[in-house]
Amino acid sequence: MATALALVLSATAALTGQTPPPRATSAPPSDTRLSRLIIKPVPLRAGVGAAHESVTTKVVKAQQYYDQGLAYLHSFVWIEAARSFNEALRADPALAMGQLGLSYALAELGDSTGARAAIRRSTDLVSAVTPRERFRIELRAKQLAAAANPRDATAAGAYRAHLDRIDTEFAQDVELLLIAGQMGGRAGPGAGAASSPHAAGAARSGSEEHQATAPGMRGDSASLRYYERARAVEPDYFAIDHYMAHAYENIGRPKDALLFAQRFATKAANVPHAHHMFGHVLRQVDRMAEAIAEFEKADTLHAASARTDAIPLDLDWHYRHNLDLLATSYQYVGKMTQAATLLKRSFDLQGSGHLGREQDVHKRAWPLFLLSRGRTQEALDAARTMQRHPSGLVQALGHILASRALQALGKPEDAAIAGNAALKQMRALGAQGGTLVPDFELAQGEYLLRTGNTEAGGKMLRGGVTKLMADRSPDAWVATVFQLEAAVRVARERGQTALAADLSSVLREHAPYYAGTHYALGLTAQQRGDKAAARTAYAEASSRWRDGDRDLPERVDVRKRLASLGS
Repeated sequence: MATALALVLSATAALTGQTPPPRATSAPPSDTRLSRLIIKPVPLRAGVGAAHESVTTKVVKAQQYYDQGLAYLHSFVWIEAARSFNEALRADPALAMGQLGLSYALAELGDSTGARAAIRRSTDLVSAVTPRERFRIELRAKQLAAAANPRDATAAGAYRAHLDRIDTEFAQDVELLLIAGQMGGRAGPGAGAASSPHAAGAARSGSEEHQATAPGMRGDSASLRYYERARAVEPDYFAIDHYMAHAYENIGRPKDALLFAQRFATKAANVPHAHHMFGHVLRQVDRMAEAIAEFEKADTLHAASARTDAIPLDLDWHYRHNLDLLATSYQYVGKMTQAATLLKRSFDLQGSGHLGREQDVHKRAWPLFLLSRGRTQEALDAARTMQRHPSGLVQALGHILASRALQALGKPEDAAIAGNAALKQMRALGAQGGTLVPDFELAQGEYLLRTGNTEAGGKMLRGGVTKLMADRSPDAWVATVFQLEAAVRVARERGQTALAADLSSVLREHAPYYAGTHYALGLTAQQRGDKAAARTAYAEASSRWRDGDRDLPERVDVRKRLASLGS
């Protein structure tokens, strides 16, 4: 065991701080269900956001379906966007802008070959379009060329020069200002690349086209300048509200994001992501009950779409993402029975090739939940399921989680073997494996504490927490809450009072409104003999768990502790 552990520790530094995984440069496995689905007819729909961009066509139906495809693009509804653009092209096969829209949609669905073919068809039709449309088509062609050749400075420069023309030639063009904002004012093959909530950017799509698409999820302060300019031209456009909500959330200003997220949800009331986005922001401003209601609306819309359009839920990236956030929101408020049902449903979903296998790293939420509820053997079984996953990244995470479960089961030798297996897989993955360093260090810190090496364990646990906190993305927020809570718990269980107190402070900084935060602070205060502080913290925890399961162990314990402390 000592030899195995030494191997684990010696290699941690080699992975720590590595860059995020490189973008995939080949198309993912095709899914014939998807290729059949995107050519199915689609009706014109209300409640999906009002979008209009005048395009060269004499066919009214083609314009209508182009506008619907554009609206769906702005709401990240890629399948319905592709269906709408295909419908527009059936109405007018010469619609160059229909091919442009299809290129964007197919790229987001991971169809690299299809995206390139669509832009080639669009380019073949430019002789009949307006100069503005020609610019749009050329911009996309240069974007894809730069994405396909990330080391080609000439291709990157050509794209950058074309993008910069928006400021000088199209300063009042809303759609082009939104494109510039999505890129954060930066050009180049990787500039402004999105890290989508469902699976970290191109890890989901498996296509370099997605790297350059940047559909607004990584907006920042530079993006906001373009969005404000677009808003000055068209103040009620729902797409601007959507992108501004993302940008404000990404720069840590959820209160500013809230208004725009609410406007987006109102104007695109039949779009699941619109309600999801509103819920996304509500979570961060201490309005979790309302956030849950919005996630539930999104889930209902997904179910309706699956019924009426026969869209398999595993083909819709957003379904699983919303399911995960709804489940973890239930967990946050102490509704563990509902959380467990949804987390298991998400865990059992099979990843589709076009979405990318690495999206399944989010399966970690289920075994981590099981560990937190003391369902250790089930957690180990779930971790072993992950070890059989096609993705090496998910396999490595499965080994890490198995190590944690084996530790809790009192099997340190087996836990060390699982830790080594994780490390071996992470090293084989290179920089991509480095993304699991926080998970790895948390598991190894726990191992060291449990096996009596408290100094090294505390250092390792603190390092893992520091790296965990470095990810400030909105999607990571609630997952970090539960990882921090677990770190506090193991430190307290191993008698590391100072470490537990320090980690409780980190938890308070990260999630000041979470009941579990106040529970941890109350335990720390009571342990140091500060009864007044303990009573205050326990009372706050009790209040914030008021809607949780009545038999929630933490809630029951809080009531007992409050009773024992008196008034």
